[in-house]
Amino acid sequence: MLNRLAYRYHQSLERHFPEQRLFLKSDTETRFIRLRPATQIMALVGGTLALAWTIVATALIMMDSIGAGSAREQSVRQQALYEERLNALSTDRDLRAEEAVRAQERFNIALAQVSDMQERLLASEERRQELETGIEAVQDTLRTTIKERDGARAEAERMTLALSAQSGGATELGRASDTLATLEFLTGALGEAALERNRSLSEAAAAREEARRVADAKQAMQLRNDAIFAKLEEALTVSVEPLDRMFREVGMSPEALIDSVREGYSGQGGPLTPITFSTSGAAPAPEELRANAILGGLDRLNMYRIAAGSLPLAMPVRGNFRMTSSFGYRNDPMGRGTRMHNGTDLAGTRGAPIYASGDGVVIFAGWKGDFGWHVQIRHSNGLVSSYSHMAQVRVETGQRVSRGDQIGDMGSSGRSTGTHLHYEVQLNGTPVNPMTFIKAAKNVF
Repeated sequence: MLNRLAYRYHQSLERHFPEQRLFLKSDTETRFIRLRPATQIMALVGGTLALAWTIVATALIMMDSIGAGSAREQSVRQQALYEERLNALSTDRDLRAEEAVRAQERFNIALAQVSDMQERLLASEERRQELETGIEAVQDTLRTTIKERDGARAEAERMTLALSAQSGGATELGRASDTLATLEFLTGALGEAALERNRSLSEAAAAREEARRVADAKQAMQLRNDAIFAKLEEALTVSVEPLDRMFREVGMSPEALIDSVREGYSGQGGPLTPITFSTSGAAPAPEELRANAILGGLDRLNMYRIAAGSLPLAMPVRGNFRMTSSFGYRNDPMGRGTRMHNGTDLAGTRGAPIYASGDGVVIFAGWKGDFGWHVQIRHSNGLVSSYSHMAQVRVETGQRVSRGDQIGDMGSSGRSTGTHLHYEVQLNGTPVNPMTFIKAAKNVF
């Protein structure tokens, strides 16, 4: 029964694939190779599979080349935008700081002018009060003198009448003449005092007018200062809020970050010092408070800039690469079930450069078991970035690196199924998604 089925199967195959013979002739003999139907079918299937594989591989290579070119151009554009944004922020910060300093200088000059005018006004007011007091005294004296003059005139008339009738009138007449001379002197002094009072009143009026002009100028300057302060505050808000939001998105406290930067800051210049004035124990002026708030914002922006340079915010690979595995649970590539993947796998060509994603110090550089050739960089604020499965390590333990420095070459060392980079970021010893940092930075820069 089985032989009959085999015979029928063989006959069916021969109808479509008849037996072929391949003759091989030499000088002395002739041989042939018999190609049975089953052999022909196997050759046809093998050729078809090889052709299909060639077509699929060619399509994948072309798609990878097109995608890699777009990713490279996008990375270059993002890097240029990042640098341009940093330069613009730095230039804008310097301009705002200069405007704040110039505004404060103008405000100080205005305060000095107002203080001088107030002193002159107070001096004029004191002189006016002294003159009014002197005029009142002169007026009292004048009234008393007028009364005495009237009494003296009456006495002089009486004495004149008496002298015409009696002897010795010449002496009394001389006394009456002295009294009249005294009255004339007092009258002249009173006129001069009245003129001095009028001059003092005119000076006081001029001082009040000058004080009014100074007050108007002060108000105009305050309006200009308010406009400058408003622009500075708006610029700071636009510059600081995205950075503040970026650090919160990656799970870091901005206040703790700034405190950490200030503790370890060793550059020249240091934080911006608040503006202080001698207030003799009085409360600070509103302008001083606003200026100090702006300086505080500029200092916060500067601290953010320093912190951003040390955080792993940059992509560790460039050019032609693709993401083959993301952060989170996945099926183990070695067939060992579902496991937590603590980083991101970025596949590329063997020997492709691998760059530091932020400023820091290399704390490990060498072979590390399943991770193969491995580099760890410690950044500030409890952050550590790791780079695994490299073909070659180009840094040493203890070496300080900057963002963008090449630290190794891409490979497939250790427990790896192909050429790629396994990139991890840890925050205080806990693995976090490294793409969170890269995406947060792209939303700002």
